[in-house]
Amino acid sequence: MEKMHDTALLKVDEMYRADAHAVAMGVPSLELMENAGRAIATTIEDRWAPTPVAILCGPGNNGGDGFVVARLLAARGWAVRVALLGDVAALKGDAKINADQWTGAIEPMSVAVLDDAGLIVDALFGAGLSRPIEGACADVLASAADKGVPCVGVDTPSGVHGDTGEIMGTAIAMALTVTFFRAKPAHVLMPGRDLAGEIVIADIGIPESVLDEISPRAAINAPAHWLTGFPWPESDGHKYRRGHAVIAGGPVMTGAARLVALAARRIGAGLVSIAAPENAAAVYQAAEPGNLIQAITGSEDFRTLLDDRRKNAVLVGPGAGQGEKTRNLVLAALSAGKGAVIDADGLTSFSENPSALFDCVNGPCVFTPHDGEFAQLFDTTGSKLERARRAAAQSGAVIVLKGADTVIAAPGGRAIVNTSGTPYLATAGSGDVLASLIIGLMTQEMAAFDAAACAAWIHGRAAEWFGPGLIAEDLVGQIPDVLEELQVYEN
Repeated sequence: MEKMHDTALLKVDEMYRADAHAVAMGVPSLELMENAGRAIATTIEDRWAPTPVAILCGPGNNGGDGFVVARLLAARGWAVRVALLGDVAALKGDAKINADQWTGAIEPMSVAVLDDAGLIVDALFGAGLSRPIEGACADVLASAADKGVPCVGVDTPSGVHGDTGEIMGTAIAMALTVTFFRAKPAHVLMPGRDLAGEIVIADIGIPESVLDEISPRAAINAPAHWLTGFPWPESDGHKYRRGHAVIAGGPVMTGAARLVALAARRIGAGLVSIAAPENAAAVYQAAEPGNLIQAITGSEDFRTLLDDRRKNAVLVGPGAGQGEKTRNLVLAALSAGKGAVIDADGLTSFSENPSALFDCVNGPCVFTPHDGEFAQLFDTTGSKLERARRAAAQSGAVIVLKGADTVIAAPGGRAIVNTSGTPYLATAGSGDVLASLIIGLMTQEMAAFDAAACAAWIHGRAAEWFGPGLIAEDLVGQIPDVLEELQVYEN
């Protein structure tokens, strides 16, 4: 199983610090560039037969990496053309040294360099680019995309912001991106994630110990972060020891709470009760026999139900409907001081007064908005990582900002980006299942942040296990396969 450090995400400034720490520890910067170029060249040779290759070099260290690639591929018999943005005389440091070691022609940046190319290496700009790409670079990238030949990105696809994954001006899809030491947020946040293609993280000689100095606060979601706290059943355990979850059932969309209850039981909750509106209780009682049904007439009944100390976690939102009744259920849930997950209508019912929700967070709590729900409660400026972190700090809850690049953020700033899953998760009820997995794990006393990260990973892996044609109900059936996979990880 991977180590936690293996999954660290380094922001641009953190990667600069990693380089600086390595140099201070005695690793020459020229050696780091040589190792980077060698890793790119080797990765290319592993995937493609020799073909004419056009290498687009920028004016900084990314371009220096490109010159190393050019030299190494040419020495191995590849036909190489190199184009440079700017004047070779203006290059500095290690990039200048490697440009001087290239004995072939250096052409100006133009679409002509792409003629007859069977492969293109984008070494224009790396993760540190801070301005939009325009002019000759934009023209060449557009032409590269039009040609339809595979492109290899150095560090990140040029035009993708390293910290946000957002496109600045223009950027094109890579078949492969080779980055160094650790992944960057751009590799996992959309749309950068889609543009990066296959991602290879190359070891270029930076000691792993530099991570202790940097202390990165973001990582790619992986079992290493939470598996040691996973609530596997104990040999002498029983259902009461595995906790009792309470699900607030809606009066009309009864399927949501029933699906949630089923998934919570599947992930291991010992018992699950649905607090059903009195006028819908018969519908719930006629459904899945493993769910316990408690008829309630309103929030006071809900409070009374939660007074039972054996009921240790509560979920409000799926199928609840927006409005005052749902707000009161949420406030009752939060006032109980138990593990709580607030989802969907449970969040948007506070759109006119978000602070009324935030002020009542009491105990371990997870909010699970998608982008639309998030926008009704929180500031939407900044990258997805920044938005989620800011929302967590503001609300006091763990934030699960859902999407193809789901971000889980804790109030203290720790964040994880989930990369498991498939586009087939874009189906009704999928988010309900995610919320139910979180509450099912919290019911078993898994910490809120760990439960959210674990649930997101399991949710995505269940989708990967099932494949095309997925509907939300299918996710529940795949959970045993994913749990078996986790047991293999652990061993």
